[in-house]
Amino acid sequence: MNDTKSVKSEKNRDGISPVILVVDDEETIRFCLKEALEAERYKVYTEESGENALRLLKKLVPDLVILDLKLPGINGLDLLNEIKLHDPNILVILLTGHSSTDSVVRAMKAGAFDYLEKPFKMEHIKIVVDKALNTQSLMREVSRLRAKTNIADDANIIAASKEMKDIFEHVKIIAQSPSSTVLIQGESGTGKELIANYVHMMSARNRYRFMEVNCAALTESLLESELFGYEKGSFTGASSTGKAGLFEAAQRGTMFLDEIGEMSISLQAKLLRVLQEKKFKRVGGIDDIFVDVRIIASTNRDLEEEVKKGNFRKDLYYRLKVLPVYLCALRERRDDIIPLAKHNIHLFNKEFNKNVNEIPPEIEALLKNYNWPGNVRELKNVIERAILLSNNSTLSAEHLLLGTKARTNDEGQDSEKDEDEEKCLSTVEKLHIEKILKETSWRMTKTSKILGINRTTLYNKIKQYGLKQ
Repeated sequence: MNDTKSVKSEKNRDGISPVILVVDDEETIRFCLKEALEAERYKVYTEESGENALRLLKKLVPDLVILDLKLPGINGLDLLNEIKLHDPNILVILLTGHSSTDSVVRAMKAGAFDYLEKPFKMEHIKIVVDKALNTQSLMREVSRLRAKTNIADDANIIAASKEMKDIFEHVKIIAQSPSSTVLIQGESGTGKELIANYVHMMSARNRYRFMEVNCAALTESLLESELFGYEKGSFTGASSTGKAGLFEAAQRGTMFLDEIGEMSISLQAKLLRVLQEKKFKRVGGIDDIFVDVRIIASTNRDLEEEVKKGNFRKDLYYRLKVLPVYLCALRERRDDIIPLAKHNIHLFNKEFNKNVNEIPPEIEALLKNYNWPGNVRELKNVIERAILLSNNSTLSAEHLLLGTKARTNDEGQDSEKDEDEEKCLSTVEKLHIEKILKETSWRMTKTSKILGINRTTLYNKIKQYGLKQ
């Protein structure tokens, strides 16, 4: 069958075998399914009860569950609902020894992909499994292409300069490796998060999750529980059921550790174990959890200097730096400044219903000659403020506020004017951020995406302006 061939060629190409969980109380069926499906090069786990399957689901992210409707304890229909609550992307094939039309109809309405009646032929179940996995692969491919298009359309990915073109050629090569770690280094605001997304979407792991965490935004204990999860009662405030960590959620996908230089030495040791042994323990747990996750880390620090100072582990540094990417500052790729400015003008014209469509030559020169200490992020914020304050079709220097303080010394009058303008801009920015927060019900990820800033910057702005939910 063509479908079967496509799944097998995909497994061979990616080196990542789909994971299947078989849940059936009959040992013979579990054994036969495991043997037959492993011969097809799938990775297969088995459980005899719904309770055990739920516990395994907290450690495992299967692509497919083959589930018996009649189980002791939690029945198959209830387990199906729990699986869909846990992860709606997991496909479920039902096995039933009873021609119960009502149960099958309820199960299909609850999200089951297909069902098979016992006794079944092994060749038949192989066909249904291949069909399910091909359907899931197609869904992920559509999502990947949409995300790839979104990335290609993003203002920050514009690369008109030779420097950025060379970087992206390098990144495309890096993305071909499905597992090697990547270390992205560069000043704040150069687009490290964007590059991490780009690497993920161009890699074989793009069918799975991209999980990101800012190491500077969380305390050591919170960061540990977020990354590795925790068992119930492991610390005060831990939930009664425990919680899976981001590494588990990112199974077979990519984990992006932003600002890795802020991670404590003790957590660095645990991260090193994940890189070396592909396993870890939850906070308060005793069982090893095995993971297959690609790690991309980023930092604006000089990690070699941090190693010399004793702030960063030398062995972890070299583990992370298998595939390094160095992002140059915007002042080092000035050919990108005007294309980036024009793209941001287009974006903010649509967002704020403005019609700024002209950049005078003197403004282009001003933009190109400015040093951009905040890099691409600063450029985007400057254009946003200028569009917000604009009342005509031409980009104005008075709204950009670039370099005016360095050029004025007339008895402090110009300096005072600049301060007044800064206060005005801060008020506009505060009101705009507050408006978007309310519209998104204070959902930080959605708000930061709309504002075009990362979550750390958003948290800092909320603190700076004293915004409260």
